[in-house]
This record gives sequence, structure tokens and C-alpha cells, in this order.
Amino acid sequence: MKSKGKFGKYGGMFVPETLMPALEELERAFHTYKNDKTFNAELNDLLKTYAGRPTPLYHAKKLSAQCGCTIYLKREDLLHGGAHKTNNGLGQGLLAKRMGKKRLIAETGAGQHGFATALVGAYFGIPTEIYMGVEDIKRQHMNVLRMLLCGAKINPVSTGTGTLKEAINDALRDWITNIKTTYYVFGTVAGPHPYPTIVKHFQKIIGKETRQQILKAEERLPNAIIACVGGGSNAMGIFDAFKNDNTVRLIGVEPAGKGINTKFHGATLAKGKEGVFQGSLSYVLQNEEGQIQDTYSISAGLDYPGVGPEHAFLRDIKRAEYFSATDKEALEAFKLLSECEGIIPALESAHAIAYVLKMKKKKSDIIIINLSGRGDKDLYHACNALGIKGTYE
Repeated sequence: MKSKGKFGKYGGMFVPETLMPALEELERAFHTYKNDKTFNAELNDLLKTYAGRPTPLYHAKKLSAQCGCTIYLKREDLLHGGAHKTNNGLGQGLLAKRMGKKRLIAETGAGQHGFATALVGAYFGIPTEIYMGVEDIKRQHMNVLRMLLCGAKINPVSTGTGTLKEAINDALRDWITNIKTTYYVFGTVAGPHPYPTIVKHFQKIIGKETRQQILKAEERLPNAIIACVGGGSNAMGIFDAFKNDNTVRLIGVEPAGKGINTKFHGATLAKGKEGVFQGSLSYVLQNEEGQIQDTYSISAGLDYPGVGPEHAFLRDIKRAEYFSATDKEALEAFKLLSECEGIIPALESAHAIAYVLKMKKKKSDIIIINLSGRGDKDLYHACNALGIKGTYE
């Protein structure tokens, strides 16, 4: 483990020696290209003409009436691919191209990061393989089809709970075996250094745009920025531009699953303990013996026992606050936003909306919710849970 890549005491590189050369090569390439004018010109053009940035900041008037304050939605759901994951996919895909890598691999839970990597692989003409848990393959079948249509190979992972944690484990094993030719497109602000820094770098455009847009719309900063948190990339992306503004509350919403006081949840910052997991020191859901606990959330993208190390640091220094929403609350928010605004959110984003509905607010408050993805992928799963039938006699 090296001391670099730390957020307070969190983060670092806790990996086998066989992975160190690849991580060091990645770090060198990232520092070479992150300020390179040609690299950034190509990336900015892709974000604009291919991905569709900037995404709008939408004043949700009917949702505002429901909440009793002013609500804005940062519309990452309108980004090509359907979620914020495309920002990171394009950035790392371009980095892989500059590094001369001949193959892309990625993990995915909800399928949005997998699809972002698949579309990037198709765009750059780089063969792509996606590791995905068998449970997530079942509940996110639409994204599986989208990845296959873009030419990616899906590698089902059946070990453990068959969800995101196991997909990352198998992707890391692949990378160790194929370091020279393969680029691992990591999807969130977790994992070993330099991934938390790289992913935040490519996601912070969300916050940069949001800050400009809210100042234009309201001529002041919001009272709060709210985003769902699994690994935490969409939250870190929007938090970054406001972290030095102490008047702006930064609020992350984790999945409480069937309840924060049951074992069926994934609220890592609320119930986790410090530990090393998948390459970094952060908060981890674990038992008394230090074994990683199985997690549960109706949202595949939040079903993860770890969290990005910078979130752990922001929690400890009390710059960000972390709460949770249950499956039931997220489903109600999913239905509410669909009915009152005609916007179907991803179940991940619905957790953030659910918390806003129940938090204490003043009429004068301005709150921005990062709508990190759209809910097409969740329709069958969510409608089934809500008792909404798609056939009629």
C-alpha cells in the first residue's frame, strides 16, 4: 500500500503486487493527459456532440409543490446512455485509447456503467467485456441487451450474491491476468488509487454545470445538493463544485433496503465500519469477524457493501451528511415523479427523491436533486413491485 491517493486516512492502494505496475501506469497516464489540451478538446467535443452535454437543470414545479419548497433536478438522465456513467466512460475510454490498450473490461450492477463502457468500446472500436452478477442480469435485462447490441461480451458472475461486489472481484482477476493489453474501466469513486480520483475528475462536470445553471436561474446557491450513494460517483460529481461553500448542505442518500435495522440493506456509511475492501480503506459493511456482509437493495446500482473513500472522509469531517431511504420509499418516489412531472427516474435516483420528500424543509429553500439516471431499465422490476400491470383483458 502507498500513502498517495488518500482522503484523510481513507483510500490508498491495498492490492496484490501484481496489480501495482498497472495502477502506477494508469496514474502516470492520467496525470499526463488530464491537463493535455488535445485530450481535453477531444473529450469535451465527445461530451457535447456525442453525449449531449450540458444537461439541463430543470425546475420541477409540481414536485416543488409536493415538497413545499423549490426543487431543481439536474437531468443526467438525459445524457446519452441514460445516466451519468457516460461521463466517466468517455473519459476513461479516451484514456485507454491514448495508452494504446487493446481491450476494455468493466464491472456493472444496474448495467448503466456496463452500457457506458460498451458504447465507448463501440465508438473507439475496442473489444469490450463486461462482468455482471447473475442476479443483476435478471433484474436489468434491458441493459444486458443494450450492451450486447453494442458488441460487448457479457461474463455472468454466479458466486456469492451474484451482484456488483462479485462482478468487481472477477473483473479485478481478469485485469491481473491481462494487464499489458487490458484497460479496466472502473465505474465509481471506490477501488484502489488512482480510480477514486480519476472517476471524480470525469464526473465533476456535473457540479460545474449545476453551479453555473443555478446561479443563472436563482442568482444564489442552493440550500442543499442531494444525490443517491452506492459507490458514490454521481454524488461526488455534483458535490465537488460546492464542497467549499459551507452554506450548501451536501446530502447523500444510501439504500436502506427493507429497513436500516434489518440485515437487508446497503447503508454502508450508516452501518459500516472502517475496513479494507477492493483496494482501499473506507467504510465497509462487515460482521464482527471482518467478513464482508451481503447487501440488499431494490436498486442494483446501490447494492454494494462499500463506498468511495472520499465520502468516508466527508462524513468524518462533517462536510457531507448521509441518510437512507427504504425500498418502499424509493418506489413511492419513483411513482410520484413519474406521475407529477412525467419523468421516470432510475430507482437509484428515486432514493434521493424519497429523502427530499421526508426531510425538514422551509418554503424558501432551494434544493437540487441529482437525477443520476432514467428509469427505463427498472420499469418491469419497479412496476411489478408497485402492482402496475402491463396487460389488460
